[in-house]
Amino acid sequence: SVLNLGGGFGCKYVKNDTPVNYGEYMKAVSTVVRETAKNCGINLPFIIVEPGRSIVAEAGLTLYTVGTVKEIPNIRTYVSVDGGMADNPRYILYQSEYTAVAVENPTATALKPVTIAGRCCESGDLIGEDMLLPDVKSGDILAILTTGAYNYSMASNYNRLPKPPLVMIKDGKPVLAIKRQTYEQLLENDL
Repeated sequence: SVLNLGGGFGCKYVKNDTPVNYGEYMKAVSTVVRETAKNCGINLPFIIVEPGRSIVAEAGLTLYTVGTVKEIPNIRTYVSVDGGMADNPRYILYQSEYTAVAVENPTATALKPVTIAGRCCESGDLIGEDMLLPDVKSGDILAILTTGAYNYSMASNYNRLPKPPLVMIKDGKPVLAIKRQTYEQLLENDL
């Protein structure tokens, strides 16, 4: 009596992504379900979809502070940040793409491809490669967009790094939703 089609709906991580239009998707699904139910001689089921990620992903972003910028002429430019695979493992796990913006000037023309590297001593500790940014310097804040669905839920204590806080905005004001994890909390179970 219930047909749960699950989730998996995409969202706009980068400029070229084209997420599904829910209305068009549900029309197509409804047509197929009606025809199939009729052909199989069963009652029309109640259809459930789980759009989760497509709703919350774009509602969140992750802020990082630039540590250093290392330019290797004719090879690549690295922008190191104070986070990385411990708070966002999606790039190293399955090459998820993101859009990065410089918070001080989010509409600046982003012309320079950079590799955003994390703070762990790992070759795979990357937020992304060939991400377009304007010129940035140490101390600048970068926003990685569309991280509301997975960053916190996939965060780990890799390399004994504490998890960052999670702040929500309510009525235009910041509200601490999850406190920053402390080093003392990381060690409390150690004997």
